[in-house]
Order: sequence, then C-alpha cells, then structure tokens
Amino acid sequence: MTNKNRSSAGAVGRASAAYGLGLIGALIYFIQSATSFWDGLYGVFQAVFWPAYLVYGLLHWLRM
Repeated sequence: MTNKNRSSAGAVGRASAAYGLGLIGALIYFIQSATSFWDGLYGVFQAVFWPAYLVYGLLHWLRM
C-alpha cells in the first residue's frame, strides 16, 4: 500500500466516524422528541437522511 492510499483511507474513516456520531445524536434527538410511534419512525428516517435535510435547508436559505 502506498502512502497516498493510506492518507485517503484515513480521511474516509474520519468522515465515517463523524457521520456515525451525527447519526447517533440525531437518533437520540428525534426519538426523544417523538410523541407517537409514527413520529418516532419518522425521526429514524430523519436521522438517517439528516445531511440531505441540511443541504436542502442551506440551499433554500441561499435561495438557489
């Protein structure tokens, strides 16, 4: 394995860890705020796809 491959593999690992922590935090937040089973289920959906919600909100705020 070359040095170039090692450095890019480390960057992917750090990004995966950051996404995983964000996923866990989002799951805790959305499930705690759920008042019914369906709200909880929707919260799990939101927790998995929170980056898409974030980008959509940013683009809407920038009016793009």
